[in-house]
This record gives sequence, structure tokens and C-alpha cells, in this order.
Amino acid sequence: MQRIAIIGGGPAGLMAAEALVAAIPAVDGKKIEIFEAMPSPGRKFLMAGKGGMNITHAEPLADFIGRYGEQAGQVGRWLETFGPAQLREWIHGLGIETFVGTSGRVFPREMKAAPLLRAWLHRLRASGVVVHVRHRWLGWRDDQLLFATPAGQVTVAADAVVLALGGGSWAKLGSDGAWVPWLAGRGIAVAPLKPANCGFDVDWSAHFSERFAGHPVKPVIGRCAPAPGDCRGQPEKQGEFNITASGIEGGLVYALSAPLREALAGDGKATLWLDLAPGRSEERLAADLARPRGRDSLASHWRRRIGLEGVKAGLLREFCRPEVLDSAGPLAAAIKALPLPLKATRPLDEAISSAGGVRFAELDDDLMVRSRPGLFCAGEMVDWEAPTGGYLLTACLASGRVAGCGVARWLGRKAPPAT
Repeated sequence: MQRIAIIGGGPAGLMAAEALVAAIPAVDGKKIEIFEAMPSPGRKFLMAGKGGMNITHAEPLADFIGRYGEQAGQVGRWLETFGPAQLREWIHGLGIETFVGTSGRVFPREMKAAPLLRAWLHRLRASGVVVHVRHRWLGWRDDQLLFATPAGQVTVAADAVVLALGGGSWAKLGSDGAWVPWLAGRGIAVAPLKPANCGFDVDWSAHFSERFAGHPVKPVIGRCAPAPGDCRGQPEKQGEFNITASGIEGGLVYALSAPLREALAGDGKATLWLDLAPGRSEERLAADLARPRGRDSLASHWRRRIGLEGVKAGLLREFCRPEVLDSAGPLAAAIKALPLPLKATRPLDEAISSAGGVRFAELDDDLMVRSRPGLFCAGEMVDWEAPTGGYLLTACLASGRVAGCGVARWLGRKAPPAT
């Protein structure tokens, strides 16, 4: 009997098993096993669904693929046969209805991950897939897979292996990046793991941190550029973010985290330029601020003339010189391009996801390691990254399907058709 081991019970690993079930009937004497370190599969998947399970996005496929930046070409190949449309059809096949939100994001009708995961695991087990929990992979021993279990260490000999261990964020849910030295030790090139969709540290004053930690900043436009005059062609995003005691986090920040992170890595510094008044020109702001102040305090003048108060006013006071705050023209310029200097990314384990991983040059089109026939990689442990909004989950699932089909081909079977 040929034995196929899938290490990691997250979306990529489960989808690899799904593809294998379709390609290799159980009666053919193949044993498909999933080895999961945690007490149950899909822990990070369930955590991601706590705020409303964003599965994918309904935008045109070309735009969707473009979200993957430098790796859009590689990830795009996965999505050509299992993209957002096919993913929704697959979910419907599990008896879970979906809908498209006003932002284009796609959610299960119940807005929960648990029903989807339960239905999926039930179908896999009914198809003969065996799930081993509390089996933490420790690498290899004499070319056999080595696991730590409650009963002690065990080894498993497998004819094909799919590694779907996740990246380096959320270690408490199983994605701890412990696999990096084990693969590197076997000559497999791995790009260093880095935080993605992450927050950043800022050197707030004690007064600002105590006063505004926990406050949302909205609506604003954020830009990643060396200087306000260098914004053309640079990444920008309109939305909101949150002040923390030590820095910033939230949707707008996550959307710009990759270029901000790379700026920090390259130059040792990065600036998030904020437009605190989207929809109003600098000229209009300057004219409104230039109107007589009378007996109003500066704070009252800002609130009455341009509607600016609270945390936005706090940001201006934090980063502008006193003479700027009381001068209409310079203050208007600062409102439209306020430099927020970033000190560092937050730690990898706090990030929503991670960048880096097994380099694409090490993998063939089926995600098999070129130097290790029969060893496949999928999901976040491959060197790509995605923004939030369903893009990460979609590509993880698609990569798992590619790897599962690749195992089937490598074992001499025909891969299942796209669904």
C-alpha cells in the first residue's frame, strides 16, 4: 500500500487531501493521512473566521491575481484552475451558502468558519482520509518522517509527502516556522520568514500613547513614499487604522505593510504619509483655516472650520512644530501629507500572516521540490504573500490543490478536473 503523508491540517493541507481523494480512489490501496500538531485541524482557519469568515473576493480574476505583487505570475497559475469562482462552487458543494459583501469580499451566509470546517472534515474522513492530531513534525530520521506525539516519538515512512505547515505567525496555533532549519539542512533554499499584514512600532510621546491608544483613525489615505512629493506610482490606500500603545495596526496599515516593511529593511526607516482630510483640497483647507479665529482656542478653530478633532488633532500636535499648527498654509499642507515615522515592524508571531518561505526556484510547477522527488510544499510555507481580504486563504487553498494533484501525477495518476 502506498502511503501519502500530508503534514499540516490547515486549509492548504486539507485541500491537498481533497484533491488526492478525487484523483486516487480509496479502493486503489492508497492511504492518505493528515498529521496535525494541534489537538484538532484548522485552528488558525477558525481564528481567522472569528471576525466574519472572509473566504475570497469577487473582483475580476486579473485584478485578483495582481494582488500578489512580485509573485503574481506564480500564484496566478494556481488560481487559473482554482480561483475565486471555483472556490465558491466548492464551498457550495459542502452545503455552505456564500454572499458578496458591499466591499466585494465573499463570506459564508452564516459568517462563521466552523460549519464549513466541520462539513469539510466530515467529507474527508468519509472518503477514507485519516487525521492524526497531536503529531508535531520534527523533521526526518533516516529518511523517515519523525513526529512527537503524546505517546512519544514515532517515525512514518511515506511514498509521498505534502508539507503544509504554514508560515511563522501565530505559533500558538501551530504556525511557528520550526520547519525552516530542517528544510535548509537538506539543501532546500528558504527565504527568511518576515511579518506580513502586520503592525508597526512608532515612538509616540507618553502623553499621546496614554491619551489615544485604542482610538481608530478614519477616514484617511495612507501612502508609502520617501517624501510627499514622491508619491506618484507609490502604493496608497484609503481606509482606517488603530493607534496602539506602541504604534499602529489595522486594515490600512496591513494593506501597506509589505512596502513599508521593505523600506525599513532597506533604509532602516519608513514613513507612512497620511492625508487626514480625504476629499478636501489643500487650498480649501488653507482658506478655511485662514478665517479669523476670534476668541476660539486652536482646537475649537480646527473643529469649527475643518471638522478636525480628537486623534487626528493629536497626530498633528505629535508631529508638527508649534509654528506650523498656527499657520494656515503649512498646517493645511501637513493635514494633506502628515509624515508618520515608523521604527520597526511588530514581531512575526503577532502578524496575521508571513512572507518568505521555500523559494519558487526550488519547486516545479506541481510544487514538488526539484531535489527531493516525492516531497511537495503548499500554503504559507512557500515564498509568497497576500493582503487581507480573502486573498491569502484563496491562494493557500489553490496551492494545496496544485500540490495534491501533483502528488497524484507523480504517483502516475490523472489529476482531477477543475471544479
